[in-house]
Amino acid sequence: MGPLVQELAAKTGRKHIPVAVTCRVLGFSTQAYYKWLKTPVSAREIEEQELISKLHELHEEDPEGGYRVLADDLQDAGYQVSERRVWRLCRKAGIRSVISKRQRKHVPAGPAVHDDLVQRNFTADQPNQLWLTDITEHHTSEGKLYLCAIKDVFSNRIVGYSMDSRMKAHLAVNALEMAVAHRGHPRGVKVHSGRGSQFRSKRFTQALERHGLVGSMGRVGAAGDNVAMESFFSLLQKNVLDRRWWSSRQQLRLAIIGWLEGKYHRKRKQRGLGKMTPIQFEATMIESVALAA
Repeated sequence: MGPLVQELAAKTGRKHIPVAVTCRVLGFSTQAYYKWLKTPVSAREIEEQELISKLHELHEEDPEGGYRVLADDLQDAGYQVSERRVWRLCRKAGIRSVISKRQRKHVPAGPAVHDDLVQRNFTADQPNQLWLTDITEHHTSEGKLYLCAIKDVFSNRIVGYSMDSRMKAHLAVNALEMAVAHRGHPRGVKVHSGRGSQFRSKRFTQALERHGLVGSMGRVGAAGDNVAMESFFSLLQKNVLDRRWWSSRQQLRLAIIGWLEGKYHRKRKQRGLGKMTPIQFEATMIESVALAA
């Protein structure tokens, strides 16, 4: 802002704009301007402030990632910055991975951004009343593959899912976008999750608000909150993940989609659904409601 005030206030022939007027129009105090004149901010300092702001944004999406991960994310966003400089900026801004070298297996859950609207009552009387979401992972020769799934409690149908090599906010957002599109853009659906950073991120909460969905979060350490999704993840583990060693993420990704769409939804009958598949159960219940009306 300082350079702009300086340029507008400079004399050009007989015309110039007084500093006080320029500052008032731009919403910039004259005191701050004259302070800047004594110690102007360099172009490099402005650039570093922009980079640090972007690093904070990226770190919020993926708090487990260290400076090398952030350097890759910056490059993906179009910034040409060395890892060494990213390390220095992270150190300057106090940005660090939530996973320490001494204790890598435990990532503390953050504060809830939604109230617990479910209270472990994982039941629904109709489709698109309550969705549950969680993330699981599995190793391949290329590294881990992360899966975020969204289940409609009414029929146990997986209405949205997303897979990626990174467990970032967009993993959960993409699964939510798929669920919303697949279910015809319903509004008012409760979306219940744990307190992982992906579900607490601005991107995910903004996606909920954008689609008119209602966020809900369970309590820290409440094992019962995970049981509702564990039934699906357990079946996935037995039928796909643990059946063999996967040489690539793409190979595992295709296997998951094939099992999910070909068997789980259409062939695997569930006792809790009256020995029907999720798709059969939804079709039967919707037809019954239509006939009753």
